[in-house]
Amino acid sequence: MKEKLAGLGLLLVAACATETPSLSPSLTGPALAPLSGPEAPSAFTQAEHGKVLAARNFADTQDFDFAQRGFVATRKDPKITAANGQVVWDLSAFDFLKAASSATVNPSLWRQGQLMSRHGLYQVSETIWQVRGFDLANITFVKGATGWIIIDALGSNETAKAALELANEQLGARPVVAVIYTHSHTDHFAGTAGLVSLEDVRAGKVQVIAPKGFLDAAVGENVIAGPAMQRRAMYQFGTPLPKSEGGLVNAGIGPGLSTGTTSLIPPTREIGATGEKLTVDGVNMVFQFTPGTEAPAEMNIWFPDWKIVDMAENANATQHNILTPRGAVVRDAKVWAEGLTDALRMFGEADVLLTSHGWPRWGNGEIREYLGKHRDAYAFLHDQTVRLMNKGLNGDEIAATLKLPPELENEWYDRPYYGSLSFNSRAVYQFYMGWYDANPVNLAPMPPVETGKRYVAAMGGASKVKAEARTAYDAGDYAWAAELLNHVVMADGMDAEAKDLLARCYDQLGWQAEPSTWRNIYLTGAKELREGVGAPRANPASQMAALANLPLGSLIDLLAVRLDPAKAAGGSVKLAFVLTDSDERTYITIANGVLVHEEIAAPGPVDATLTLSRADFLGGIFGGQPMPAKIQSGAVKLEGNPQALLKLAQWMEPPNPLFPIVTR
Repeated sequence: MKEKLAGLGLLLVAACATETPSLSPSLTGPALAPLSGPEAPSAFTQAEHGKVLAARNFADTQDFDFAQRGFVATRKDPKITAANGQVVWDLSAFDFLKAASSATVNPSLWRQGQLMSRHGLYQVSETIWQVRGFDLANITFVKGATGWIIIDALGSNETAKAALELANEQLGARPVVAVIYTHSHTDHFAGTAGLVSLEDVRAGKVQVIAPKGFLDAAVGENVIAGPAMQRRAMYQFGTPLPKSEGGLVNAGIGPGLSTGTTSLIPPTREIGATGEKLTVDGVNMVFQFTPGTEAPAEMNIWFPDWKIVDMAENANATQHNILTPRGAVVRDAKVWAEGLTDALRMFGEADVLLTSHGWPRWGNGEIREYLGKHRDAYAFLHDQTVRLMNKGLNGDEIAATLKLPPELENEWYDRPYYGSLSFNSRAVYQFYMGWYDANPVNLAPMPPVETGKRYVAAMGGASKVKAEARTAYDAGDYAWAAELLNHVVMADGMDAEAKDLLARCYDQLGWQAEPSTWRNIYLTGAKELREGVGAPRANPASQMAALANLPLGSLIDLLAVRLDPAKAAGGSVKLAFVLTDSDERTYITIANGVLVHEEIAAPGPVDATLTLSRADFLGGIFGGQPMPAKIQSGAVKLEGNPQALLKLAQWMEPPNPLFPIVTR
């Protein structure tokens, strides 16, 4: 029996989102001499910057006036730390942006970085303040009759706590009576435990308000597909890059991502319809329910007594993503545009507009023009992509063709710092048509490595392809050079010369890029070509905290997407988990390479039942805590055949948080 129980330790790898494999040659690449470092912006890159300076109205300072308006104070200590002393956010990290410009950054993106790097507590109105620059998003403090109503909770407990401390220090300490999640992205809810306790929420002392479908959307995007999205997010947000003029300068909608502890406290009340009204601590609010826009679950908030509207992330200081480079469900540009039309009708009397990112806007005329032109940018994107699609153009052809009208393109808030017309038009195409472009050659495309080998061979070998790429590079045709070199690198990951030149192509493309996402992706790709895949951002304690409050069914969903059908081939098992302190139970059936779970037992007996507390379930399955010892002590009760649990463990495969992207 002891031998069987010892094998149950394998459950620790079953769903563990914190599993970190050692760096192997397949992940880091072969041991080679270090490649050359980034080189200076070329004459071609400098010429592109000159075109930007000539095309954009850099004399327009209204955004700087709005971004600075109402400044109260910022933290004395710029470093926000975790309990172990680790710095999770440094307010001084972007001080380099105080300089006039840099040759390594597109001038338009440098301007956006300067605006987004401002930090501190700002007064928006007599009753509303924001802390900006403490994380990717803003946190908003609404003064109620007795306490704070907080809108959006930032991306980590530490940054949220620091923001609350600053507000209380400057404005007088007040209890938090409600937290409102405007939508289901982590930078708006993952810091909640830094503001309130789960115990106070469960006791009814604090309301947590969110749009209908919030929890399902948060789990689906951040948990089920979390490992792949987190890996790709490293590229999108440039997390491996130094914060410098040669690295990360901005994330488009905010300065960057904090690296603290995350949490998820489920909502106690959901808003499910436009026009729904709610009074919290004496503050009247009317909601616009906007699912399918910037997030699957999202809502705007109207304060009718004050003529103030919070547009969540449906309106921004930049063009947003219809499909994020990190990966997500494609958003509906038509619904997004229509939601902004509805907002204009509902909130047309607004004198103040604030958002989850960026800075507020004041003045009814300014607000109406801003919402109208922001709406028109998404409507143009949708309508013209569909028009060209219906003429027979595919996504790539549309991306190369589409351009906003000057009336929209010249507005700073329609510039592509986060989303771009090129990327978004392909997303609209995908929304309607899927990834397949109807060309038979693309029905079953070859994998990148096989494609690379065949292209290189067809072009006369690696030396010839690299010579062609060098000619393109010397002519400033960096995108074409990169495409050629990508085939060489995919065909032979040991070709240091190809990796070096490809990294240099990505340097120049990064220096030129106006979208922060493109810059971060290019420069992160260059860094990985030179140095290999770095360490992940994995924080086991943080990940455990984020999982702790999820429903049992959502946790079992993690097992389902980690089942290796080859290992389970021909096998089957039925299991029951009973959580003693949360009155939750689930029945798992594995057969035909699929894991199915239900709250009601399937017909027939189960092979084994595990009865335990929620804490022991989380610790044993996700937290690396030995299950056999708890079974032997009686803390966990096992009934039935231990081999059933061994099968479950042996059939699971943990995700790889370090999968290669620019190499294979």
